[in-house]
Amino acid sequence: MIVLMIILIALLTVADQLIKVWAVNELAGGPSREFIKIAGKEIVNLTYTENQGAAFSIMSGKQWFTVGFATVALIIFAVYIIRNYRNSRPAMIFSAMVVSGGIGNLIDRFRIGYVVDYIELKVFRFAIFNFADICVTVGVFLLMVYILFFYKGRTNETTETSVKAGEGTPDE
Repeated sequence: MIVLMIILIALLTVADQLIKVWAVNELAGGPSREFIKIAGKEIVNLTYTENQGAAFSIMSGKQWFTVGFATVALIIFAVYIIRNYRNSRPAMIFSAMVVSGGIGNLIDRFRIGYVVDYIELKVFRFAIFNFADICVTVGVFLLMVYILFFYKGRTNETTETSVKAGEGTPDE
């Protein structure tokens, strides 16, 4: 399972970096491009921007903070994956998404000093973001939903094991 997590992290990170290379080569210095348009309404545009800060450009110019925070978060998720990879496949997949997005944006920060963003949701007038941001956001959201509504935790596994071992149940 851990090998699959490493492969998933690598694939998502490589996809992020390849898309960013494309964005730099095709979008930088040019106007915004329509990407998805429905019934004459712009939904998604491709708009190149260089994000010097964290999410939504907060902490702009504070490279030490954005790199430090992302590094600490990645270490926490990596330790979680290593310690718990046997317990829950969905949680590991969602955590791998978060880690890959964090790595993708950290690569940008170390390599060029900012994060390349290119996806603009016109329908919501939302911030411009990238594939790595999607991995982090979707991964965290799915992980929260899974933990809140589906994850049984170790307590149920322990109860089932003790019953199977013949220790009985409180009803007996």
